[in-house]
Amino acid sequence: MGPEIIVPLSGMTMVLAIVIGRPLVSAWAKKLENESKRPAIPPEVATRLERMEQSIDAIAVEVERISEGQRFTTKLLAESTNTPLPGDVTRIASRSNP
Repeated sequence: MGPEIIVPLSGMTMVLAIVIGRPLVSAWAKKLENESKRPAIPPEVATRLERMEQSIDAIAVEVERISEGQRFTTKLLAESTNTPLPGDVTRIASRSNP
């Protein structure tokens, strides 16, 4: 192999390296940059967050039960004293027009 074939082969190799290598290197650099912006969460923190999420869901269910009980109690008290519920327009209208 003489210099007349080595120069064109090395030129084509350089062009291929630039055409294929540059996008690969830029994608690799972007990946590294994005990973540094978004730090990994340690496993003990992740498990703690899961437990907190489950606790918050349980608290939400309990609060909903409490509010249902409160609505039921309010309804019973309103019916036993025969007073209209707040926002109950039909009973207010029927009491004022005998």
